Amino acid sequence: MASYHYRARNSRGELMQGVVDGADSGAVAAYLVNIGAIPIDIKLEKARSESGRLWEKLTDVPVTTLDVQLFCRQMYTLLKAGVPIMQALDGLRDSATNKSFGRVIGNLRESLNAGQELSAAMRAHAKVFSSYFISMVQVGEITGRLSEIFPRLHDYLEFDRSMREQVKAALQYPKFVMLAMIGAMSVVNLMVIPRFATIFSKAKIELPLMTRVLLNSSSFMTNNWPILLGLALLAVIGWNAWVKSKDGRYTWDKAKLGIPIAGPIIHKAVMARFARSLALAQQSGIPASQALSIVSRTVDNSYIGSAVEQMRDGVERGETILKTAKTTGVFTPIVLQMIAVGEESGDIDGLMNEIADMYEREVKHELKMLSTKIEPLMLSFMAVLVLVLALGVFVPMWDMSQLTNVQGR
Repeated sequence: MASYHYRARNSRGELMQGVVDGADSGAVAAYLVNIGAIPIDIKLEKARSESGRLWEKLTDVPVTTLDVQLFCRQMYTLLKAGVPIMQALDGLRDSATNKSFGRVIGNLRESLNAGQELSAAMRAHAKVFSSYFISMVQVGEITGRLSEIFPRLHDYLEFDRSMREQVKAALQYPKFVMLAMIGAMSVVNLMVIPRFATIFSKAKIELPLMTRVLLNSSSFMTNNWPILLGLALLAVIGWNAWVKSKDGRYTWDKAKLGIPIAGPIIHKAVMARFARSLALAQQSGIPASQALSIVSRTVDNSYIGSAVEQMRDGVERGETILKTAKTTGVFTPIVLQMIAVGEESGDIDGLMNEIADMYEREVKHELKMLSTKIEPLMLSFMAVLVLVLALGVFVPMWDMSQLTNVQGR
């Protein structure tokens, strides 16, 4: 694809210009017409500019959650102060420390200038703005409370980022131990045991069953390691492809909730995300069915997301949120109790925030205890590994030394 510089007029007749990538000038013209602009002039960028843009893309710093959080805080401040949205985006684009995000904000401004709404413009940057983020911005546009949406989105992103960082930090130690164990087993099988195999082959003793198993497995790994490595890579690629498919993701998301130790933590984290998302949607003043539709895309678990969609369908049929939530069978008793109280009192958003706070505290505590719970399992596995090596390697070595002593007498 090449880069093209364009000039066009938007639906209000205002001149707009910029640079976009396209297969040819016709594709660029089609893009401009799509966003409601009338093309005036489209020219191919010079080769030097194109290579400069290529270098720019290669050296781009990815847009982070912190960048989007800062954007939310600044948008709220500017809109609350009465600054027009176009002027606000101009200022944020020029002051952005992350140049990649600065270009995203510039594209948002151009799309708004072409007559698009902010939520529609954000859909072109799905890697930066989540579907939930875009949906909530759209709610703010519909209700006329766009400025109020941004601080809530900021808090939601902070909650989401905090949860992800805690999970990542909690899993670092188990991951390190597992990788170290896999590395140690590979070294033993590929380097240590083959040396003992040479010694044992010269000795005229009957090897124990454990030793024969170790020698055969080591021989198999040594002779076939390229095939095994290839199969491992294919398994990883196949797993990733399956998990990204609709059915695969649904099955895996359901299975994750049943994993010992980790499953209950994942369930509570998803419940916290559900409660926080529903509270934010309800606070924005949108109908329950629309709120549930938005929340179903944010729980980060397609199995529970499907249950939330069932809730939405039930609400659209005239059922209460509590009744539909009970039918799904995925919500904890305390969530159901809070939904019941919230529906009776009319304060479902406040109670959902309390649920989110409670589960967030519980997840934080359980993540801190995760290493303590996993350590005994790791130690047990390492003890079994050491026992197998001792029985398979050192017992025949002991037998050889005993035979040597007997022969020496």
